[in-house]
Amino acid sequence: MIPFSPPRVDQKIIDEVVDTLKSGWITTGPKTKKLEVLLSDYCGHKSTLCVNSGSGGLELMLMWYGVGPGDEVIIPAYTYTATANVIMHTGAKPIFVDVKDDFNIDVDEIRAAITPNTKVIMPVDIGGFPCDYDEINALVRDKDIQAMFEPKGKEQNALGRILILSDAAHSLGAEYKGAKSGSLTDVTVFSFHAVKNLTTSEGGAICLNLPKPFVNDELYKSLNIKSLHGQSKDALAKSQIGNWRYDVLEAGYKYNMTDIAAAMGLVEIQRYESDMLVKRKYIFDRYAVAFSKYKWAWVPTYETEDKKSSYHVFMLRIHGISEVRRDQVIDGIFKREVSVNVHFIPLPMMSFYSKLGYSIGDTPNAFINYSHEISLPVYYDLTDKQIDTVIKAVVDSVMEMHEK
Repeated sequence: MIPFSPPRVDQKIIDEVVDTLKSGWITTGPKTKKLEVLLSDYCGHKSTLCVNSGSGGLELMLMWYGVGPGDEVIIPAYTYTATANVIMHTGAKPIFVDVKDDFNIDVDEIRAAITPNTKVIMPVDIGGFPCDYDEINALVRDKDIQAMFEPKGKEQNALGRILILSDAAHSLGAEYKGAKSGSLTDVTVFSFHAVKNLTTSEGGAICLNLPKPFVNDELYKSLNIKSLHGQSKDALAKSQIGNWRYDVLEAGYKYNMTDIAAAMGLVEIQRYESDMLVKRKYIFDRYAVAFSKYKWAWVPTYETEDKKSSYHVFMLRIHGISEVRRDQVIDGIFKREVSVNVHFIPLPMMSFYSKLGYSIGDTPNAFINYSHEISLPVYYDLTDKQIDTVIKAVVDSVMEMHEK
């Protein structure tokens, strides 16, 4: 069976993790701090805080911005549940809006959904393809939209507008108009979960890129305190001679990344552009060429004049198919010893959110995209022979479905 997305764990990663274990420093320490610097250098944003997950990073930033009961956060209906769950944890309300044919959030739908209660917009770079950041950034700076904004708390008053918090769980290395994901808006959060292009097994990073009057390096220090139970010093600082005494400045959280996790990321970030992205693009290109021969295949957009994907998920769609027939195709692919997936079932279709009154009928394009979509294997160790096997399994399964 060809797996869907196993992590890349080679000898370089093993050696770096073993080095960490032997160092005696396995929690947040020098390797985590080094990874933060390398991420800032690679992406071009102002400061990075590594955390225990992308979800933790999103939740921490929502709480920092004072989001709570009575507030609204706009997100696409087409995303993973973490995007909405973190909003629920704050007591705020997720506002689901529809997406475009490229799977990403529709800016016109965002505009229509904004109310005085809107505090944050969370665009999601589905599959690694960047959203329309110029349009989204311009939208929250529109004088009519800013006039509608009702700030509460120090941070909201300082920014004076809706915060753009990018859920870039898929898009490390993606580019928009020559700039890297991480530097495209106010705050960006990456995920380094096991299936991501760059993995730390579990982990994530907050990329700070806020405008004045915010000082991103100072905000990093504040968030570092929030992410470690409100302690005035982290374990690395306390380990210095005579520096053991610390204070608790607030009731913080436990969102820190460990050096064991960071060790994996350190290896991958240093070869990410020249190695990982090259291989993933190669796989995307192979799939695109192969499926473009068939009228039934809707090949995903992953490069345009302004945008370049991180090649995270190859989201093939089948023209003229129903959800039931799509599922038959998936069953056929699995019977041919190839693992595939669907990214994603829109959140209004999930029991938890449908019971709250959300309806997929309000976001019809999200449903159309979902009902036609099949995600194909994309991972570093996928061989040419396996790529050929995946292509044949998909083609044969589609043909078999049409014969029924």
